[in-house]
Amino acid sequence: MPTTENKENWSLEILPKASAFDFKLKEFWTYRDLITLFVKRELVPTYKQTILGPLWFVLQPLLTTFVYSIIFGAVARIPTDGVPQLLFYMPGIVLWNFFNSAFMKSSGTFIANTHIFGKVYFPRLILPVSGLISSFVNFLIQLGLFLVILLGYFLTGTVVHPGWHLLLSPLILIMVSMYSLGLGMMISAFTTRYKDLSHFLAFGSQLLMYATPIIYPASIVPDKFKWVSLMNPLSPIFEAFRYSFLGVGQFMVTRLAISLGVGIVVFMIGLVVFNKAERTSIDTV
Repeated sequence: MPTTENKENWSLEILPKASAFDFKLKEFWTYRDLITLFVKRELVPTYKQTILGPLWFVLQPLLTTFVYSIIFGAVARIPTDGVPQLLFYMPGIVLWNFFNSAFMKSSGTFIANTHIFGKVYFPRLILPVSGLISSFVNFLIQLGLFLVILLGYFLTGTVVHPGWHLLLSPLILIMVSMYSLGLGMMISAFTTRYKDLSHFLAFGSQLLMYATPIIYPASIVPDKFKWVSLMNPLSPIFEAFRYSFLGVGQFMVTRLAISLGVGIVVFMIGLVVFNKAERTSIDTV
């Protein structure tokens, strides 16, 4: 019979999750170094062995804005509420890059990391969170670029009206994070059983972008298509973000509050579904 003196003292005991609501959030602090490692893994390959290196983080929104200015500004002549096209497009592009990057990274969690999950234990939720953090780092770099351009226009006499709504920017970023993680975790959980969903991601993301007022102001949407904007909880978020910096567009407090409520529900559902799928992902992927 083993005695008490012979028993080993374990610093970590791995137990099966009791339910889909057992998130084990305390383990995030234990695995904080692993989170840092995964964030570096997401960031470094982006500019490693490239000619321009980290400059790609800056060039990507600039090139996208340039293309949008030609196609939607010069050719399609879509109005920009009296704001220079560069200023109008960039806030939406920068915020969309943040949402889309975090969404795509979290939606591929199980399929892209099966080789890791089968070898070592760690909280699987670390991966979508790491993807969100790395996407946020990119967002900060691109937001800094936009602020420099905004300051340049302001100093040359362009009329822009940033207001107190800028104080709500952290809330807007939290809402975007909830939607990107919530939707991404849902898709990631579903793709463990229905792998063809991964083929729809890029197309679905593109459709969602065009249904969101990024390249056009919500004010020009025809009445017969306004239901699309009303059904899209991201619309008031992107409008509010642009309004906060430029003072143009719509800042709808009621719709923003509804989007916040929907975002919380989406995030919680995604968290539960992801947590449930985690227990059987190795067997089904």
